[in-house]
Amino acid sequence: MNAANKTLQARSNGAPHGIELVFADEVAEALATGQAVVALESNVITHGLDYPDNVATSRRVEAAVRRGGAVPATIGIEDGRILIGMSEASIDRFAQTPGIPKVSSRDLPFVLAQGGMGATTVASSLVAAELAGIAYFASAGIGGVHRGAAQSMDISSDLIQFTRSKVAVVCAGAKNILDLGLTLEFLETHCVPVVSYQFDDFPAFYCRSSGHASPHRLDAPEQIARAVAMHWALGNHSSLLITSPTREEDAIDGAAIEAVIARAVLAAEQDGIRGNALTKHLMRAVDRVTDGRSAKANMAVLINTAEVAGRIAAAHATLRAKGPA
Repeated sequence: MNAANKTLQARSNGAPHGIELVFADEVAEALATGQAVVALESNVITHGLDYPDNVATSRRVEAAVRRGGAVPATIGIEDGRILIGMSEASIDRFAQTPGIPKVSSRDLPFVLAQGGMGATTVASSLVAAELAGIAYFASAGIGGVHRGAAQSMDISSDLIQFTRSKVAVVCAGAKNILDLGLTLEFLETHCVPVVSYQFDDFPAFYCRSSGHASPHRLDAPEQIARAVAMHWALGNHSSLLITSPTREEDAIDGAAIEAVIARAVLAAEQDGIRGNALTKHLMRAVDRVTDGRSAKANMAVLINTAEVAGRIAAAHATLRAKGPA
């Protein structure tokens, strides 16, 4: 066993939490030698596209992280262990195995205790990434405060997990079927910093702008890496949210989508649709109006945020290597 694997074996097996982490060799080597690593969720593999498109998508996302200058670490749960980096065989197994549950952070102890398989979401991936010592995580979009939350209290666990996990999150904001104004208010209230990369607004997934200004804008990966380091140096034990809009040529018109959502919300009120059913109702309405373009747009968002995360994680690794100024 090489030095990198010994170091990480001690970190996982000897840790007081008793959670077994299984590191891919490449990820173990990268962490032990101070290279940049970006964590990725496995929910994209199991609950996104059908086989073999889901495998191809996973590989394209990992390749985007590498283009950015970092090592990808797709996270999954298998046999009661957390996989920190998945081999091609593991990805293929997750892609073809039916019925793998989606596992959020609240579900982790039960899935691990039963020794089963699980696909990680944003929230559970953050828990695993922090346990593994990975500082960056990339996702297409985060969960948020749902429309009508004043009555339903439907707020994504992603937002809660940001207040608890010391992992920087790179994403394209959140889908505009959510209440993005309240989502930003929640993040502000809980002191979760939000910064947009090379853009003024908070993006709305495959729509470039949500119509809400981002609290901060920075244009260089090195600046964002320094901000992440300073956030944690100030004693915070929480995420920092980094948003990057999809490219203009891949974006879907936000005004058109908002008009569809407004009509769908009105119809839902008339039909008494609320809570989780409302979310599904709004998503179906958006899917219909985009006429298949949303699937292509989703892919573009995944690829873009993964590459941006790789760049910023690489800048952070360089910053750490230089040491204190």
